[in-house]
Amino acid sequence: MRNDRLRTIFRRNSPRLGLLAVTVGFWLWFAVFATGFTSDFNMFTLLRFAAVQVTIAFGQMIALSAGEMNLSLGAIGGAVAMCAGGLMEIFHLDPLLAVPIGLGLGALLGATNGFLVVRTGINSFVITLATASVYTGLMLAITAADSYDDLPEAFLTFSRIRVLGYPVSPLVLVMLFAAVLLWLLYNKTRLGREILAVGANRRAAAMSGVNVNLTLIKTHMLSGLLAGLAGILNAAMLADAVPRIGMDWLLPSFAIAVIGGTAITGGSVSVGGVIIGGLLVAGITNGVLLLNVSNFFVNLVLGLILLLAVSLDRIRAVVAERWSLRAAR
Repeated sequence: MRNDRLRTIFRRNSPRLGLLAVTVGFWLWFAVFATGFTSDFNMFTLLRFAAVQVTIAFGQMIALSAGEMNLSLGAIGGAVAMCAGGLMEIFHLDPLLAVPIGLGLGALLGATNGFLVVRTGINSFVITLATASVYTGLMLAITAADSYDDLPEAFLTFSRIRVLGYPVSPLVLVMLFAAVLLWLLYNKTRLGREILAVGANRRAAAMSGVNVNLTLIKTHMLSGLLAGLAGILNAAMLADAVPRIGMDWLLPSFAIAVIGGTAITGGSVSVGGVIIGGLLVAGITNGVLLLNVSNFFVNLVLGLILLLAVSLDRIRAVVAERWSLRAAR
C-alpha cells in the first residue's frame, strides 16, 4: 500500500523532478565553466532576478490556467511601476501607500481585460494585445516617458538588503509568499477550483454551476495584480521606475509558466514547477552573460525551450487522452 502511494506521488511529480534535474544540471555546468557564477554577489543578483521572473510567470500562469492569455502583462507591470514611482517621487507618498495603490491599478487594468473579453466575446489574445498598446500609450502620455529615479531609500533598501546575511533578497521572500497564496488558491479555495474547471472545459464548468464570465474577470484581475507586483519588484531591483519595464516580459512569462507545467490550453498548473522553471531561465540568462555570450543567444535559448515545453505539453495531452480511452474500454 505504501509502495503504491509512493509510486503515485512519483508519477504525479515526475515532470517537476525532471525539470529540477535539468535545472540543477545547468547550474552545475555554469558553476564549473562560468567564472563567478557561485559568488555571493552573483547569487544575490541571480536570485533577485529569478524572483522577478517567477512573479511575471505567475501572472501568465493564472491566465493560462483558465484557458486565457495575457499579452498585456508587461504593459500592466510597467504602468504599475511608473504609477508607484511617480507617487513616491512627485507626491512623496510613503511606499506603504504607493505600492498598494499601484497594485490596485494592476488589478483594475487586469479586470478591464476580463470585462472586455466577457462583454465582447473576443479571444483574450486579441483583447490583451490591444490593451497592451492602450496601457503603454497612456502610461507614456501621462509620464512623458520620464523615469522616476529619486525613490525613497526605504523602497530601495528593501531590494538591497540580505536576509539573515545570506545572498537572498527580500524580493525572493515576496515571490515565495505569492507562491504560497497561489498554492492555497488552487488547492484550498472554491475560486481556484472554478478557474481550473473553466480552463479544462468551459461548457462543463457552466453546467456544473460555475459563473464562467465572473470567473474569467476574476482571473484577469489576479493576473493584472501579479503583473503589477512584478512591476514593483522590478522597479525595486533596478532602483528606478523606467518606462521600459515590462517591454521584454512576454517570452519569459510564457516560457517559464509552460516549462513549469502549466497547460497552455488551461486546466492545469504547478506553482512549484513555475518556481523551478524561473530558476532554470534565470540561471541560463545569468550564466550565458558571464560566459560573455551575446544576449541574443539568451532569447534564442528561451524560444527553443518554449517550443520544447509546448511540444511536451501536447505530447502529455495526447498520451493522457489515449490512456483515458483505454480505461473507458
